[in-house]
Amino acid sequence: MIATEPAPTQPPEAEPPFDIGSAEDSLERMTELFARLGDIYRVYAPGRKSYTYVVNHPDDVKRVLVTNHRNYTKGIGLDRVKILLGNGIMTSEGELWRRQRYMMQPLFHRRVITEFARVIGEANDRFIERWDGACRRGERINLTEEMSELTLDVVLRSIFGRDLERLSRELGGNPFEVVAREPARNLQFAYKFRSLTRHVADLIRRRREGAEEHADYVAMLMGARDKETGEAMADRQMIDEILTLVVAGHETTASGLNWTWFLLSQHPDVDARLYAEVSAAPELSAPSLAQVETLTYTRQVIDEALRLYPPGWLLSRRAVGPDVLAGYEIPAGADVLLCLYLLHRHPRYWREPDAFRPERFAPDHDAERPRFAYMPFAAGPRHCIGETFALYEMLVHLYKLARRYRLIRDSDEPIALEAQINLRTRKPLFMRLERR
Repeated sequence: MIATEPAPTQPPEAEPPFDIGSAEDSLERMTELFARLGDIYRVYAPGRKSYTYVVNHPDDVKRVLVTNHRNYTKGIGLDRVKILLGNGIMTSEGELWRRQRYMMQPLFHRRVITEFARVIGEANDRFIERWDGACRRGERINLTEEMSELTLDVVLRSIFGRDLERLSRELGGNPFEVVAREPARNLQFAYKFRSLTRHVADLIRRRREGAEEHADYVAMLMGARDKETGEAMADRQMIDEILTLVVAGHETTASGLNWTWFLLSQHPDVDARLYAEVSAAPELSAPSLAQVETLTYTRQVIDEALRLYPPGWLLSRRAVGPDVLAGYEIPAGADVLLCLYLLHRHPRYWREPDAFRPERFAPDHDAERPRFAYMPFAAGPRHCIGETFALYEMLVHLYKLARRYRLIRDSDEPIALEAQINLRTRKPLFMRLERR
């Protein structure tokens, strides 16, 4: 009988060691390692003095996020995010997270989201006026900055309603503008952002003392109740949730729109087809969610942009107990990274994975890939609570702006990626506006 080598219990190890997920060139290294080592490997992280496991296969992603999600908590980078967002729904764990998720889930029901149609529509109308002026003057726009300001305006008005104007008057400017104006996400920004808690606390106090009714997310959070006790959220918890909504509701949508316009500027045929769809639709000042969902090709364009450049490009988890992924043993306490950027470009599940082809999201192509080969908003119990709001906002923006303008990038400089908390362009994108 011929002796055979026992199957390895650990996945291949990448060399040289590095602090994957923290190093500036993590995405570049992970792309090379994926091509060389495949769907699962481990890297020794000297800074953490432990191995980090990277998985890129849809079946393993599904196990971590869905079928065995109770065995995984948030992992690498959580401490840094907690400094910024406190103990909100994005960072909390266990019973606190379950309680908060239950209380907040109804706030993102389709019916509730459509109530913000006017807020989203009017924000885009203000940008139409800005872009009309820039177009007449022949000026370029800083697209990256514009998308950041637009999405921040939408999220702040959705959260604070009329109180946003009052705060801005009293303080001599919008205190939350720091979110759009300072792109760095370092400790200095975190401390500056956390200083805004006093304004949020004052706003909540004023509302309790007054009798005025409000229709915004602060009002809904103040009215939310625990299903077991009937208790309201503690003020400290509510402030953390509000600040979480500000950051999470702004950055991913801004990044998604920035990438969408870039891709449209590089593919005139796709831009022309999108324009044909939105220009044929009735022009409404505040279209509902159901109305913009009829823009099927526009949605495919958004999906394809989020496939190629998912804002949340890397998900981090930590194994509570041992597990098995791709046939390999994952020890308790191990850090596990799910790279959505590479998952979305996996050559086994995507034909021409680096090409921009929105039609791949047409219904007749659904069977070409497994469900967990695409998930820009994550998946499972901790999937992004604001997914529908973000897609609604992106659809309305293209519905309104793409019917008026083509965006033309007047530079051939290659796009450099900045893969930190979100996947962004390293430098701002500048565009010329061409009136349709």
